[in-house]
Amino acid sequence: MRRCDRSICVVLLCLTVSFPAFAQSNAGEGANIEPTMLVDRPTAGMLHRGNYYISANFYQRGGVLFSVAVGLLDRFSFGISYGGTDVLGSEKPQMNPNPGVNVKLRVLEESAVAPAVAIGFDSQGKEPYVDSLNRYTIKSPGFYAVASQNYAFAGNLSIHGGVNLSTERDDGDKDLNFFFGAEKSLGKDISLLAEYDLAINDNSADALGRGRGYLNLGLRWSWGKGLVIGLDLKNIMKNQPNVKVGNRTIQIEYVGSF
Repeated sequence: MRRCDRSICVVLLCLTVSFPAFAQSNAGEGANIEPTMLVDRPTAGMLHRGNYYISANFYQRGGVLFSVAVGLLDRFSFGISYGGTDVLGSEKPQMNPNPGVNVKLRVLEESAVAPAVAIGFDSQGKEPYVDSLNRYTIKSPGFYAVASQNYAFAGNLSIHGGVNLSTERDDGDKDLNFFFGAEKSLGKDISLLAEYDLAINDNSADALGRGRGYLNLGLRWSWGKGLVIGLDLKNIMKNQPNVKVGNRTIQIEYVGSF
């Protein structure tokens, strides 16, 4: 279904921001939930069994994306997402054509000498859906493998790198893609994120990208053991022609347990 009643979306938004939460970020004293995402790309972090994650991402053109995930096992999680543009504002909402599905399996636990490794599938792209190309502005990861390693360095420093094969290929670009990033805690409540998506699968003649890749920066602020607020500055290298400064988005998220 391409459109839905605006009131339904408003109710979902209220539910998303009203639940109590545990901090997802590694920043924050007592936070024991691994970050499962950087900005747009996954990490090898997992939801533990019985944990659940809910988020709302606010982006350009009045867009909102809602996501829910559950840790079914310590090494396996499942999630769904749905959203659209003009959810906020005076225009009629234009909803995404299908919900997104996210499954992740950790195949290797982290050790002092080896990173954690996870494989998964995520069909949820980011930003507005482009009907003419049957893809999101930022392609979904699709099938992926990612490795993550944590270091005690003036707090916490985590390094992430992965490879993905998106299922959004109607723009003619079917290449394998690579991404990497890092998260650094600043004190107890704040962490900084940096992510670079090479976007090798988004640089053909009919694609949206210019061949520069997507450089994204983010900030996560943990309010004690509750709400986590995120601010992101995306596409800093202006990989798409309609970006003048960078795409600013807001993320609201929490993790709880059953």
